[in-house]
Parts: sequence; structure tokens; C-alpha cells
Amino acid sequence: MMRRVSKVVRVAGIPIGGGNPVVIQSMLGKPPTDIEGNLEEAWRLEAAGCQIVRVAVPDLESVRLIALLKETVHIPVVADIHFDYKLALESAAAGVDKIRINPGNIGSDDKVKAVADTCREKGIPIRIGVNSGSVEKHILAKYGHPVPEALVDSALYHASLLERFDFHDILISMKSQDVPSMIAAYRNAADRCEYPLHLGVTHTGTARMGLIKSAMGIGALLVDGIGDTLRVSLAADPVEEIRAAKEILRASGATDAGVDIIACPTCGRTTIDVIRLADQVYEALKDCETSLSVAVMGCPVNGPGEAREADLGVSGGNGTGILFAKGKVLKKVPEDEILPALLEQVAILRREREEG
Repeated sequence: MMRRVSKVVRVAGIPIGGGNPVVIQSMLGKPPTDIEGNLEEAWRLEAAGCQIVRVAVPDLESVRLIALLKETVHIPVVADIHFDYKLALESAAAGVDKIRINPGNIGSDDKVKAVADTCREKGIPIRIGVNSGSVEKHILAKYGHPVPEALVDSALYHASLLERFDFHDILISMKSQDVPSMIAAYRNAADRCEYPLHLGVTHTGTARMGLIKSAMGIGALLVDGIGDTLRVSLAADPVEEIRAAKEILRASGATDAGVDIIACPTCGRTTIDVIRLADQVYEALKDCETSLSVAVMGCPVNGPGEAREADLGVSGGNGTGILFAKGKVLKKVPEDEILPALLEQVAILRREREEG
């Protein structure tokens, strides 16, 4: 896959852009006053594979959470700031690794300069985050509505305020709840700037709709080679955002890490519960980071042939299961032993790959 090559911006030890692997982010959903809840959620996110975590900083009291998060997790912490530049300065002093702020919203040039100077001195990058509800009045007056070009103009306007004070460690996002607009905005920005792009669809609705919209918007851009970091925004436990992000990355070809589950849609020839078995295989392997493709097929005649490209697979019928690898039959097992037998073969293959 050809990737858009942006400039490289480092968030703590993670290089973003420049063709480096796409980085998965999420955001804590607990009130900043719930210290224990936020620390527990951050730990679960890191364990699930989150690589950068963002926390809202609505007031000075919330800044104290940053230092506690830094002691709890080993991934970079981002401070989400709105309007008050002092919160950005205090977050930087607390050791935050990245700041999300729109410079045009924090007041006079001296305030923008203070943030730019502090972040430059401490090596803290800034993400500019624009959405369809935050476009400036003068830009809306030009376009009439928050069209994709307006989102990009807004993001580049904010970037220009930082560039004025010789700050260039910038990342940009232009999220929209409208998937076609979101895709068009990022494609436009990819042509107009060299900054790394953080992908996301905002206000996606239910968890199910959020997954569908995010897969469409983020996936389309990843297939284009656009995108350096991403967040799948779901109205759900944020750990589900990480799992969804991994699956979108795999499906788009942006990574081969993890397990790709292949399952037939069933038909009249199926004599085992393919849907239930496929769900069981997914649950057992959803956190596996080894690059594998595993097939669950319902037809003992066509299964191994149709899924011959799978690293491992199983097809069933007439009370038995056939385990196969790359289309070659390994063995037959009773139907009630299909799942443990398949997982045993997965464990063997994982060990072989890890050893060499």
C-alpha cells in the first residue's frame, strides 16, 4: 500500500507520520474528578492495545490527573484543552506528552505565543482538532456551510497561528459526523499540507452505527494511504474502540497484525452452527497480536478449498470437524472438540512463528 508521507512528529517516543505505522488512540470517558475510575480505564485501554490516551482538562483541578496517569500507564498522555491557554501551560508543566487545542480559540497572540513557546521548549506536539461545529465565522461566511473545504481552511488557519511563532510540531484532524464530508476533508488536507493527519468520524450515534460509520470513513482513507493516527469514536466502553480500530486497520491493509477471522455466511449444506463457532473463535483470539488468518467454514466438501489461503481453518459436517492449514487437511475431530482442537493448532503456529 502506498502511504502519504507527511512530516514526522514525535509524541513521547512514538513517531507519527512519515510512513510510520498508524497509531491507535482513545479517550478517557470518566469525569476528571473520578481519579480511580480514570486510572483503571487508562490501564485497560493500554492492555487492549491503545497507544496514546487523551484526557479532558476542563479546569485546573483536572491537571493533577495527568501526573497520576503518567505514573499508571506507559503510553503517551494527551491533554484536551478548550479556550483556556493557562490549562495548556499547566498541563505542559505536569508532563503531558501532547496537547489538543485550537490556537484561534484561546485569545490574543501573546497567549498563542506562550503555548507555542512552552510546547517547543518541552518537545510537546499540538493537535489541532476541527469539526463541523467549530468552523470560524469568517470561514463559514465564505462557504455558507461547514463543507469539507471549510474544515480544511479552519484547520490550516489554526496551524498558521502556531507557524507564526515558529512552531511546526503539529498534527491535524477534521472530523465530521457526515462520512462523505469527512473523507473529502482529509483528502483535501492531504494535498494541501505536510502535517500528520489524525482520522476520526465524530458524533457517530450508537455503538453499532459508530462502528459502521468509522469503518467507512477511516477505512476509505486508509485504503487511499491517508492517515497517521486514528480514533474510532463509539458510544461504548472505550476498549471497544481499540478492538474496532485494530480490525479496521487489518481490513484496510494498513497492518497485518492480529487475527483475521474468515467465516462462511452459511447455506443449506451447513450442518454445524457456524455462526456460534465463529463467535467463539473470535472471542478466543480477539486480543491475539500474531498475524494469522483463521477460517470457520460450514461445508466439509468445499471448506478447505474455499479457504485454502487461510493459515488455519475448520469445516464441519455430520458430527465431525476437519482441521486444515493452507487447504491441506490436518485431521478430523468430533464436532464437540472442534474449538479446542482449532485453538491448539493456533497455539502451535503462534509458537512456531515467535520462535523463528
